[in-house]
Amino acid sequence: MSAVSYQALYRVWRPQTFADVIGQTAITQTLKNALVSGQTSHAYLFTGPRGTGKTSVAKILAKALNCEHLTDGEPDNTCASCVAINEGSLTDVIEIDAASNNGVDEIRDIRDKAKYAPTQARVKVYIIDEVHMLSTGAFNALLKTLEEPPAHVVFILATTEPQKIPATIQSRTQRFDFRRITSSDLEARMRYILDDKGITYDDAALAVIAQAAEGGMRDALSILDQVLSFGDNHVTVDNALAVTGGVAASELGALLAAVTGGDTAGGLTAVAKLLALGKDAGRLIEDLIEYLRDLLVYQQAPALVAATDAALRDEHFKPLAETLSGDRIYQMIAVLNETQQQLRLTNHPALYLQVATVRLGATSASAPAAEAAGAAPAELAQLQEQVTKLQQTVAKLRDGQAVAPVAVTPKRPKTSPQVNTAKLNPILAAATKADLAAVRDIWPDLLSMLTVTKRAMMKISNPVAASPSGVIVSFDYDILVERAENDTALMTELEAGLTRLMGKELSIVLVQKDAWPKVRKAYLASHGAPQPTAKPTAPSVAKPLTDLFGDQVTIEDN
Repeated sequence: MSAVSYQALYRVWRPQTFADVIGQTAITQTLKNALVSGQTSHAYLFTGPRGTGKTSVAKILAKALNCEHLTDGEPDNTCASCVAINEGSLTDVIEIDAASNNGVDEIRDIRDKAKYAPTQARVKVYIIDEVHMLSTGAFNALLKTLEEPPAHVVFILATTEPQKIPATIQSRTQRFDFRRITSSDLEARMRYILDDKGITYDDAALAVIAQAAEGGMRDALSILDQVLSFGDNHVTVDNALAVTGGVAASELGALLAAVTGGDTAGGLTAVAKLLALGKDAGRLIEDLIEYLRDLLVYQQAPALVAATDAALRDEHFKPLAETLSGDRIYQMIAVLNETQQQLRLTNHPALYLQVATVRLGATSASAPAAEAAGAAPAELAQLQEQVTKLQQTVAKLRDGQAVAPVAVTPKRPKTSPQVNTAKLNPILAAATKADLAAVRDIWPDLLSMLTVTKRAMMKISNPVAASPSGVIVSFDYDILVERAENDTALMTELEAGLTRLMGKELSIVLVQKDAWPKVRKAYLASHGAPQPTAKPTAPSVAKPLTDLFGDQVTIEDN
């Protein structure tokens, strides 16, 4: 096969039916049902990250609308209309790139031509990609057509930035939000393609590619194409790491083991070696942060990391998880996050990496003393003073002198974060099961919008109640509640992302997981929940109290 005739994997394996689309089952099933029942819309808005199937689904929908032998909502890909659309020769299906055709004149031209009936197909379909690039005047011109659409025209708008689409346009379309494709789905698709082509591969290599693709099928197949070219049609971990610029987990573990063990020189040598091999400095920092994130998750919920087996493949992982405290890992992530910001503004990444390595060693060296004492600096000073007094007492006893008892101040017990009932109660008063379901539905997408560091902190959070104006989120540990509440940037980013995904402003209130049942019980008790009473003499009738917290609460009516 000549180089000219070769087609990239993402083009060869582009989905041709709804069943071929990976990771968007809710969307494809909804569209199939609409086609079967004849309840299709005149305009659709497909939103989501790049490479998640927006344009592919738009073309499949265009085929289904014009297919001569539609079966269960699926185009047959054999009729004249389907074949022409697949070949790009059907003039009634028009694809437009709004990035280069974003003016008023282009959209007016579309509006004028849309009035004419299709020449070959049943339905004329306009697919406008990157629609957010249209100018204000172009949006106004498009709005007129969407308000009074001809019966034979369907518009499919696709964008990666829905927040830039005017509300007047969005309200006249059916919106479908495409999600990032999970790593397991990406790996399964690549495995299917490689098996079909008879190419050998390592499962761990597919995991590396899926991680680098960040939820985009097109990106995953493009990287796989590069790995195949680099490795002579064999997919190995080393080749995948070489193409993506990633670092093997064993090398990351060795680097962290060196700096946490006091061998800063060894850590510097490891960094120099990785840079000499051509590893990207920014990617190295990101890989280190993800490794530390996995350590945190493993310490709190081992099953979550064990399920992916992503970070457990090197011999350093478990020893590091057992020896490093959560506070020390947080400090190391903070150092790396700061360095990550600095790398964006410098032409000398090696210098900043070396400084970060030394700082990691210094952080690790200063931590053991405090951890061994189990106290804050003020408490350490207090303990040292008590030790001095005890030593003086022992010396006096040895000399036979009378001594006064030494007052030992007990260590202050840790207190749980105070629950802010003033913020919680208004949310609880209006909380509904539907609001909670809506928030839980977009919660994974919200976390994926955060930086790696902030995502690591929010991994073990969970929405437990929601109303039209706010969300209550529980954390498994007190320390995470305190850190999140004190992280203004995190809270701002969370609320901004929630507003973007939900289409309305919502406040976020944090609560510790163990405190949540008590808060819930106290609220219900103060708003009419049943209290322990004597056994009723008449038959009781249970009736709903409210639809709070996502489950049914009942009250006895005697």
